[in-house]
Amino acid sequence: MMNFKNVLFLLSLILFCSCGNNKNSTGITVEDITNPASADEAHSKDREKLPVITFEKTEHDFGKVTQGERLSYTFHFTNTGKSDLIIENTQSSCGCTTSIPPKAPIRPGEKGEIKVTFDSKNKEGSVSNGVAVMANTYPMYTMVKVTAEVIKRK
Repeated sequence: MMNFKNVLFLLSLILFCSCGNNKNSTGITVEDITNPASADEAHSKDREKLPVITFEKTEHDFGKVTQGERLSYTFHFTNTGKSDLIIENTQSSCGCTTSIPPKAPIRPGEKGEIKVTFDSKNKEGSVSNGVAVMANTYPMYTMVKVTAEVIKRK
């Protein structure tokens, strides 16, 4: 059963996703996940067996950019848990931001990356876009964020 914090996060994500959707499905089925319980419902003793996604950093600032530029940043992470990490999908808070997660499971101790691309076309001023990473972790969602100060093209 989802706790209040997860429900609130999901509702917030739905509201922020009104300008676009970037769902990257891995095609991995529930049968592919060998964890003792679903990540969202795992009891504390079972959580010790789950994968843990540990990002080197969760925010990146592109700084000042000219309107119309497309910028990319790769978020690097490590599975610091005890079972395979499977990223089910990623979803950005705006259609101007896309992401590409790994498709294969990440084994304990292995590294992975998520490439995030921001398109500043039709944007102006301070911009902040989050990308929700849904995985078989506890909690199920982890956020990474890109920011920029978009200067209007003259």
